[in-house]
Amino acid sequence: MKLVTLNIQFGFGADGKFDLTRTADAVRGADIITLQEVERHWKRSDYSDQPAELARLLPDYHWTYAANLDLDASYKDAGGSLVQRRRQFGVMVLSRWPIISKRVFPLPKFGAVAHHSIQTGLLETVIDVPSGPIRVYTVHLSHLGDELRQPQIDMMLDIIARAPGEGGVWCGTHPVEADGWTEGGVPPMPYKALIAGDFNFTTKMAGYECFTGPLNENYGRLTSRTGYRDAWVVAGNAEDQGVTFPAIKGAEEVSKQVSSRLDYCFVNSGLWDQVTDVRIDDESPASDHLPLWVEFNA
Repeated sequence: MKLVTLNIQFGFGADGKFDLTRTADAVRGADIITLQEVERHWKRSDYSDQPAELARLLPDYHWTYAANLDLDASYKDAGGSLVQRRRQFGVMVLSRWPIISKRVFPLPKFGAVAHHSIQTGLLETVIDVPSGPIRVYTVHLSHLGDELRQPQIDMMLDIIARAPGEGGVWCGTHPVEADGWTEGGVPPMPYKALIAGDFNFTTKMAGYECFTGPLNENYGRLTSRTGYRDAWVVAGNAEDQGVTFPAIKGAEEVSKQVSSRLDYCFVNSGLWDQVTDVRIDDESPASDHLPLWVEFNA
């Protein structure tokens, strides 16, 4: 199984040119794709419906979209009739296998005055991979600092931890079987889970420790049995190596503020021993971020 995650910068490449075909080509070939900064009906991207367009360009995939930012963009056509339309910005999951269910959770938002602060959210999917259902989450956390990301991380980890005990999007029984509520059987909510996306923190920031555990100078990362591991590290890469942003050569020299990875795939203990390889496609021109590819033996 191959997974790729990419912040697509609403279809604009490292060269500043808008090209969704190039975006699709950058992730083509993966079995599961998680995307961030996918939008609908913005002037800057020619009012494109990007989830629909990406689905057209990647026709062999099931897909779902979560709009974290959702604004009115309706208008009157030439005949004076109202055209309903929403200006949206969010995250997307595509899969070669059926996406059994989906839930969307708004994350805490900071009421900034002098800085740009937008609504973010966590998209949960349950995907029916050949080895059995797994949970695949994608997220794009705030860029405004550890203090503002921390409430988002706390809520996200709580949601993910509670999910198996809560059961699928519906569970239990219904007194009237003939009314259709139980159609298709009880949907699963498996323990196995991964979280992929743009976390906007480096390995030296507090957010990273929330997933992987504290770093001890004698013993390394102290990861709990219920915690997560960084797939990049599981695959044998050094924690402090790798750059996913900005997507240009000599990134460390160009941006002193960002000299590490911002994009991750964290896996829980149900998937730790199934990660076989992780790489960053540092030749991709599709976005200001670089695609992160993860391979599993599942």
